[in-house]
Amino acid sequence: MSTSLTHDQSVGPESAVISIDAMGGDQGPAVVIAGVSLFAEKNPDHSFIIHGPQDVLTPLIDKRPLLRGRVQLCHATDVVQMEDKPAQVLRTGKNTSMWSALESVRSKDAQVCVSCGNTGALMALSMIRLRKLPGVYRPAIAVLWPSRNPSGFNIMLDVGADIRADAKDLLQYALMGVSYARNGMHITRPRVGLLNVGTEEHKGRDELKEAHEMIAAQAAHGNFDFCGFVEGGDIPGKTVDVIVTDGFTGNIALKTGEGTAKLIGDRLRDAFTHSIWSKLAAVVSMPVLKRFQKRIDPRRVNGGVFLGLNGTVVKSHGAADAMGVAAAIGLAAQLAKTQIHHKIAARVASVSSITQDNQNHQAETE
Repeated sequence: MSTSLTHDQSVGPESAVISIDAMGGDQGPAVVIAGVSLFAEKNPDHSFIIHGPQDVLTPLIDKRPLLRGRVQLCHATDVVQMEDKPAQVLRTGKNTSMWSALESVRSKDAQVCVSCGNTGALMALSMIRLRKLPGVYRPAIAVLWPSRNPSGFNIMLDVGADIRADAKDLLQYALMGVSYARNGMHITRPRVGLLNVGTEEHKGRDELKEAHEMIAAQAAHGNFDFCGFVEGGDIPGKTVDVIVTDGFTGNIALKTGEGTAKLIGDRLRDAFTHSIWSKLAAVVSMPVLKRFQKRIDPRRVNGGVFLGLNGTVVKSHGAADAMGVAAAIGLAAQLAKTQIHHKIAARVASVSSITQDNQNHQAETE
């Protein structure tokens, strides 16, 4: 077919092959393919392996001239539904587009996978097919949060990969977040904060206090600044670059932020359509409103990154439109270029080595 990617097509150092689960989004494969095309328009060096039913995807891809010669279509008959249980998908999901998309990363045919599908199923399949990096206890999902920092964003993790996290997990989240900030946002010396109910060191659960000590002890060796405990108001602030928390707290914060942003947008729309005078005010204010909308538009930062795996996986929001899908693919391409999972593996291994050396030294002196 006209949209196939030839096997001898070279992939240069600035390019990547990106594996796309075309069937996971709430809005259907047409929106996903539109997002791929939108990304492809501005990034001519990248190629794609797109997974899903051939009879559904072929006409959608053929309508996009920008994808001609840059796509390999991988046929997968089944689809992971949003209501499917992760355990069920692990047992019966071998023929799904999600499984197939991850297999392309596992076999190294692609550098990174992007899916809009079921988050729990995607994490479960990712852990089974890609496996955790050596020394990683729990993978984490990291997201970019609009902030007052010069970069415009902060990194927060975990936001839902696992609702539990002990002190060792939180330390690893901090290390993975530092690697993400350094390689994904080009922050030379990231600032890390541990989310708590207050900034005082005596506050919080025991695992938070223990994690505080462990992260502080690694700051100098890890070339990052640990700012101690931070509060919810610091998530969009400029105090830190990386916010570390457990998946239960992080997911609630994320959904609260999304809901608040939507509420503000709805209230502004109601206010500017209330009367003829408010409509005139809206016309005058339109440039400011558009600039504000762009700053808080969640589509610009769409994509949660699964960190701690033998491969890079980006989870797009299920309801993402074409612009949101393109943003998630852009994030995936950037992380593929930096080979972030290799750098996380080296960082975790380095800390594990130091910890083991300290334990051996302690044993020798006792």
